[in-house]
Amino acid sequence: MVQIKFNTLARHIYEEERKYPDATGELSDLLHDLSLAAKVISLEVNKAGLVDILGFTGDQNVHGEQVKKLDIYANDMMIKAMDHGGHLCVMASEEDEDIIHIPPEFHIGKYVLLFDPLDGSSNIDANVSIGTIFSIYRRVSPGNGPGTMEDCTQQGLKQIAAGYVIYGSSTLFVYTAGNGVHGFTLDPSFGEFILSHPSIKIPKKSKIYSINEGNYLYWHSGLKKYIKWLQEEDKSTGRPYSSRYIGSMVADIHRNLLYGGIFMYPADSRNPNGKLRLMYECNPMAFIVEQAGGRASNGKQRILEIQPKSLHQRTPIFIGSEEDVLLVEKFLSDYEMIEVK
Repeated sequence: MVQIKFNTLARHIYEEERKYPDATGELSDLLHDLSLAAKVISLEVNKAGLVDILGFTGDQNVHGEQVKKLDIYANDMMIKAMDHGGHLCVMASEEDEDIIHIPPEFHIGKYVLLFDPLDGSSNIDANVSIGTIFSIYRRVSPGNGPGTMEDCTQQGLKQIAAGYVIYGSSTLFVYTAGNGVHGFTLDPSFGEFILSHPSIKIPKKSKIYSINEGNYLYWHSGLKKYIKWLQEEDKSTGRPYSSRYIGSMVADIHRNLLYGGIFMYPADSRNPNGKLRLMYECNPMAFIVEQAGGRASNGKQRILEIQPKSLHQRTPIFIGSEEDVLLVEKFLSDYEMIEVK
């Protein structure tokens, strides 16, 4: 058994900070605030079946989807935990149509926070793992005043930190600040995140694929061929692959990050721009997976290089083990050329 050094999230963040002589400690404080929000949300998620917090509110979010009570709670908690620390100039949430300004009575900082407060929330009632995803940028707008839309629509490659919290059989906080990916498990007995997954590396190739095959009819012909290829038996290439689809992006990618695999949410004839949000889901997850040695693309372009045109932009995504993502890109490209001819 590999012995892991006993380390808390707070201690780990500060130890990483010491590697950079010009570090101010602000990013460390920001990550600490996020871990506090995660603990409070985790507490509510864990008792969701026992209190009157389940079910729909009757409202719709900006995407036309029904909003669940726990979604609203997680969104409010993230905002309340982060708006007064003095480190942020602006925030944006998947649940809010516009950017979220820092109240004028609080200090305006130099960082930008984007987040999905509760990814996979359609699975809440079924007690399936769900999570919070976050992404941190430096402001690019001039001056020291409130942040702008420009600050919130930067390319993913400009992220300085990203992470997710998964609420499952245990609560895990996984993050990167551009120097590897590290995971911390919440010890409920004394309320601290403890280092449990240091320096996560995703295998270069896998035998697992994750996709909603109920949408097969509407897919690109190259993707259809790729899925059928994965299901064929061929020992020399390690096929067939196993299908594992939870329906909660954060849970599917967390599993693949640990064991290898490819997660796909493609465009189709009904959703030509895909369904997942670039800023709140795809960019942070792409940053994390790349830091772990994986790959993330929309089928043609690296996710982190996409220039956002709007706050709630959607994109197809293929993310996970590098060789698997490269292969699906080849299938898509080859069959697109055939169709063009």
